[in-house]
Amino acid sequence: MPKITDKINILKKEKNAVILAHCYQNIEIDEVADFVGDSLYLSRKAAETDADIIVFAGVYFMAETAKILSPEKKVLLPRLEAGCLMADMINTEELRKFKAQYPGVPVVCYVNSTAGIKAESDICCTSANAVKVVNSLPGKRVLFVPDRGLGAYVASQLPDKQIISYYGYCPTHMRIMPGDIRALKSQCPEAEVLVHPECHMEVIKLADFIGSTSGIMKRAGQSSAKTFIIATEKGVVERLQRDLPEKEFILVSEKAICENMKWNTLEDILISLEKERHEIFVEPELRRMAYRAIERMLSV
Repeated sequence: MPKITDKINILKKEKNAVILAHCYQNIEIDEVADFVGDSLYLSRKAAETDADIIVFAGVYFMAETAKILSPEKKVLLPRLEAGCLMADMINTEELRKFKAQYPGVPVVCYVNSTAGIKAESDICCTSANAVKVVNSLPGKRVLFVPDRGLGAYVASQLPDKQIISYYGYCPTHMRIMPGDIRALKSQCPEAEVLVHPECHMEVIKLADFIGSTSGIMKRAGQSSAKTFIIATEKGVVERLQRDLPEKEFILVSEKAICENMKWNTLEDILISLEKERHEIFVEPELRRMAYRAIERMLSV
């Protein structure tokens, strides 16, 4: 009997499909993935292909973003219930109420949000370019949704801006505590601490490097350090251990796991491709408005 990975790869060719895997996914999914990385990077890479089908091993908002950038392609999410707790902390009605409190103040939306939130925002950002995007806006005040963790980091980098953040947060990154890093540093004082900006500010203050998921992985490869404490989701550590076996990577906490991201399996991907199951749709006008916010970010 052919292995499940062989079955998936055969189906990919037959159906002209591309498989995207976010780097918080179960690591075995990389065996069939055409691209592995951050969510927006994956959607942009898929848009550049001539694939007819995109299978996004990630969570719901990521598949929506892929559909926004590739409206002509069929986008499939292997596990339809794979959501994002942070993205679900705000809806369009709540965002409209938030905006109504600050008339005329531009809204910056973290790309880790639903299509509806993107559509209601003036411009998107990623964890890698959030500071640059916010700094590009005129005026002093900016509304930042939905992640107060990333908003606080941006505020620390731009003291001349008043960042008014929504109360949302990433539960995975907020479970990482300063004490976790201090304890590991006492055991490995030579270790370099790499931190994602969705973390608590008290965690960020202990970092040697602050960056997006891809930024952390790039830093680990370029740094002369041999040992690293990684303050982001466990999947990043697993891939670093695989790709850079000559270095040591320490997960900051066993609590740094996004359960929703781990729901997708190779079996789910196979069934999704076989049955073209769980297609993601974005209504045309909503897609147009959400695309506008992403396009503005890409022009900064």
